[in-house]
Amino acid sequence: MSENKYDVAIIGGGLAGLASSILFARQGKKVILFEKNKYPFHRVCGEFISNESRQFLVSLGLNIDELRLPSINKLNISTSNGDSRAFQLGLGGFGISRYLLDHKLVEIARQSGVEVRENTAVTKLDFQDDLHEITTSDNKFSAKTAIGAFGKRSAIDKQMNRPFIKKPLPSKRNFIAVKYHVKANLPADTIELHIFKDGYCGISKVEGEDRYCMCYLTTASNLQEYGGDIKTMQEGVLYKNPILKDYMSSFPSLYDDPLVISQVNFGRKLPVENHVLMAGDSAGLITPLCGNGMSMALHSAALAFPIIVSFLKGNLNRPDLEQAYTTSWKRQFSMRLKVGRTL
Repeated sequence: MSENKYDVAIIGGGLAGLASSILFARQGKKVILFEKNKYPFHRVCGEFISNESRQFLVSLGLNIDELRLPSINKLNISTSNGDSRAFQLGLGGFGISRYLLDHKLVEIARQSGVEVRENTAVTKLDFQDDLHEITTSDNKFSAKTAIGAFGKRSAIDKQMNRPFIKKPLPSKRNFIAVKYHVKANLPADTIELHIFKDGYCGISKVEGEDRYCMCYLTTASNLQEYGGDIKTMQEGVLYKNPILKDYMSSFPSLYDDPLVISQVNFGRKLPVENHVLMAGDSAGLITPLCGNGMSMALHSAALAFPIIVSFLKGNLNRPDLEQAYTTSWKRQFSMRLKVGRTL
């Protein structure tokens, strides 16, 4: 089992997980990352990154200029009847698909020495004898520290019996998210948010000619009202906003079927559970309306890194490690999450 012992084990290969893995590998740590899918693949995501994270991505090795990504510095919001207002985005950002971004970051991770296990679902996560024990379908691994970066909702959340997943969601707080890539001809420097009953839809340019990400959030009750049929619900609910009706009926989808996730929960989560440090959406999911969920995932990786390094060097014991991360995480993100829930 000696070859299966690691300094850091990361469960989940999204932005928080990939960024964390690169940081630790470059410090000479033995790192393993588990991802249940095979790269590259699409994710349900708004695919807008605030410029607050640009320099951090560059420091990881991502050549943003070379990718020739759309620069986004304007915001257009419409109400449910189609009235719209335009704003400048002071900080701005850029558009990039998760298909491309995750693919580039996993390449950097491998080059940095990370052991990446694709198509590998973690089935059990335990803690005993001061080590994390990770079980997959075909093997077992142990690590001195573990980072939970498994996203909004996972089977591991259930296995760990996390408090947020045990509470049934009220119908008005149980959300679904639906994503398309569409071919459109819209201003490349603008992100648009269009409101409809119990939801809103965002659309913005990503890489590639005329390729736009269109992603919307609404309540599960909206979908249930239309018999669980996405297309019928869109026609009955989203089309009441005339801008969305125009876009969704005229922009051809580049997917055979939309990507859909359900049971999206914006409730409070704990940043440390069962001695696992949670990162990104595993620690707290900000409403996409705020536009910086991807940046928060990257921030959480940067936040955990020096604290875990200090622990691995023996400068912190485990209780101090967990307290330091919890304090830092709350200082950095708790107000953002609170404002997001209110909005």
